[in-house]
Amino acid sequence: MENSDKEKNNESYSRYNRKVGFYYSFLTVVLVFCLIQIGYGAILNISKIISYQSKSIILENHLKKVKLRNEDLKAEKKMITSDNSLEGIARNNLKMAGQDEVLVIINKKVEKPKKKKFQWKKFKNQKIKEKEVKPTFIPDIPEQVDEE
Repeated sequence: MENSDKEKNNESYSRYNRKVGFYYSFLTVVLVFCLIQIGYGAILNISKIISYQSKSIILENHLKKVKLRNEDLKAEKKMITSDNSLEGIARNNLKMAGQDEVLVIINKKVEKPKKKKFQWKKFKNQKIKEKEVKPTFIPDIPEQVDEE
């Protein structure tokens, strides 16, 4: 009887050992999977942090440039909207005169550009097209501005 009891105990103990071994191996696989997920998530987050920091630096530099441009435009707006600059634009570009003033316009003779002689030796079958220069409107803004 003792032998059968020992065999039963050994058999139940070996079953218990198999179950425990299976549980330990299953838990090991689950833990390894969790570690892989944590490592992948960490690497992914670090790469996102690096890319966001570089984008942040680029946007900060762009913001500085835009702020400088905004300040320049504000200064230019102050200069253009002052009375002296508006008067200068009206007098010089729009040919206007002030109150109790007489406007005298002196037309200057504009020389036409001389045409270059066509050389048959260099350009036998080619035509030369001359580009026409169109004048652009550039307002004459005085350099000194008196602010009131």
